Amino acid sequence: MSRSVRGPQRLWAAFAAPGTAWLVVFFAVPFYAIAAVAFGYRDPVFGSPIPEWMPWYWDFGAFNAVVSRVVDGDLRDVFLRTGLFVGLALIGCVLIGYPVAYYLARHAGRRRGLLLALILVPWWINYITRMLAWVSLLQDDGYVNDVLRWFSFDPVNWLGGSPYTVVLALIYGYIPFFIVPLSATLDRIDPRLLDASRDLGVGGVRTFLHVTLPLSRPGLMTASAITALPMFGDYYTNSMVSGSPTTTMIGNEIEFYLLGGSQKQTGASLVLIMSLLLIALMIYYLVASSRDRRESTT
Repeated sequence: MSRSVRGPQRLWAAFAAPGTAWLVVFFAVPFYAIAAVAFGYRDPVFGSPIPEWMPWYWDFGAFNAVVSRVVDGDLRDVFLRTGLFVGLALIGCVLIGYPVAYYLARHAGRRRGLLLALILVPWWINYITRMLAWVSLLQDDGYVNDVLRWFSFDPVNWLGGSPYTVVLALIYGYIPFFIVPLSATLDRIDPRLLDASRDLGVGGVRTFLHVTLPLSRPGLMTASAITALPMFGDYYTNSMVSGSPTTTMIGNEIEFYLLGGSQKQTGASLVLIMSLLLIALMIYYLVASSRDRRESTT
């Protein structure tokens, strides 16, 4: 290989070095530490975890016990509940976010930049602060119940462990992650394809169903992945708007075992199990996205 070729390669490798170092220090090393705790041992006297840093000495007994609890035990309902909450929240993001993204891409015109800025403004405020605002709105004497009373409806105990409140809070917290990438995909659809569909006498609804929706599928999948994956690990949303054991999610269990209890091996094992679940979802997303790209080029 000539020096002229090695030079640019080394230059780009130097540009990638800070990001690689960041991932190693703040992702790979902590993740390995979690695995060392999950596959380590417990102090026989104090019960505190003893990490095992050498993989050939790892003990999988505690991890297998947690897997059994997830498959057919007390943790199974928590995983099923988390999947249900994330699925409902994702459906809500699609129903609310797709029309917004479509309007931004097709009809916003000069107002598009302003509307995008308004959608992104909540990101300038700390997430916990925004959830505290929701707590203030949904409490028994909050504005939401005041509006219900004004229309002669009975007030609702929104913060008393209602799963609907958790789902609504998840939608509110993560819907910007859904709108932004989807609007970018819809904006890249060639308008001439839509014009051709209308010229052939196809109505607006059928044009959307047979042209716009299929062409926006990659962006829809990307937006869904970006939105759903962090929801699985969310624990603060549920803690702030519910805090009830009946709405406990995986993230709440991990927080409890790692920070509030003595069974840190259980918490570390749950982190690994959830990571494997998310990796499987990411693999499905990558395979489906690759298949869509191949179909679009043929």
